[in-house]
Amino acid sequence: MMNNNRPETRLATRLSFVAAGFAMACWAPLVPYAKQAVGVDEAGLGLLLLCLGGGSIMAMPLTGWLAAKVGSKPLILGGGLGLVLLLPFLVLAHSAPLLALALLAFGASLGTLDVAMNIHAVEVERDSSKPMMSGFHAMFSIGGFAGAGSVTLLLAAGVTPVAAALFGSALTLAALLVAWPRLLLARAGEAMPFALPRGIVLLLAVLAGLTFLVEGAVLDWGALLVTARGLLDPAQGGVGYMLFAGAMTLGRLTGDRIVARFGGRPVLTASGIVAILGIALLLVSPVTAIALSGFVLIGLGAANIVPVLFSLAGRQTAMPPALAIAAVTTIGYAGILLGPAVLGFVAHRFDLVVAFTLLALLLAAIPLSAGIVTRAKS
Repeated sequence: MMNNNRPETRLATRLSFVAAGFAMACWAPLVPYAKQAVGVDEAGLGLLLLCLGGGSIMAMPLTGWLAAKVGSKPLILGGGLGLVLLLPFLVLAHSAPLLALALLAFGASLGTLDVAMNIHAVEVERDSSKPMMSGFHAMFSIGGFAGAGSVTLLLAAGVTPVAAALFGSALTLAALLVAWPRLLLARAGEAMPFALPRGIVLLLAVLAGLTFLVEGAVLDWGALLVTARGLLDPAQGGVGYMLFAGAMTLGRLTGDRIVARFGGRPVLTASGIVAILGIALLLVSPVTAIALSGFVLIGLGAANIVPVLFSLAGRQTAMPPALAIAAVTTIGYAGILLGPAVLGFVAHRFDLVVAFTLLALLLAAIPLSAGIVTRAKS
């Protein structure tokens, strides 16, 4: 097997994360064109988009099981090639059923790549003398920024949606081709039965779900919160998420050094507290600049929680690491997909301030559990 510590192996892992973030984000600017092509309203589009998340969640446990048997390399390649082939079909589909099938397959490919690359990252980090997971996740964020930005620029320049999607597929394929020979070789293993998360893995998965819930809440409800409070005009509502995403990327780029210096427990504790303080600023400050700084604190706080949780999932002994990482990823995705909808019901019953207050209370579980998850091995 290839040495996990070789620079080309680390490069392959980073490129896998970049490819996943890039391909996923290429879809975002294409959504209005796909909506127009299939002729659905907002409610219909919402149902179609559930197919993407549903495909991901269905593929993730299967990916963990397969990776435990054959290794992560073939699954990284399979999931990545699925994204490459399917991205153009998302804008070529001219009926709702075809788009639903394409989104389901695209989501399954994304879910496969997501779990497999995290398993690969854990293997690389486990044989290293220093933390690497935050840096790998930063590559996903950078890929997402590049994917959304490049496709947006192409569409603004008059390029057709299909051509923009083909461009996104071509760059994703290029990253995969460079990564392919440098990925860890697939290992033969024993078939293992599917297993529900248990013990420490269940706690890690729940904490990941809470953290992803924060990201989904800021994405889906952050702009509405600041405009409802009169802090920004609707046209400027997206500033909050931009600050959050930028802070998260910065936090992940520096996260490995922070984890290496202070350790997982202090990082989880401090990260949870910083994110809670960010939500508090966002909710109580009447000054726009101070309230918006809450988005920065939320991004910095949330940045390294999930990478640390993935590292812990790869080191625990309650379950095979591949199955544990699949469980953490699946429940995490459930948090980002289903959590904002739950917050929406709370906001409808009360208001967004109450919903985000509930989110801050839930986040307290992360610093409170930091000692448990970093001590436990089973």
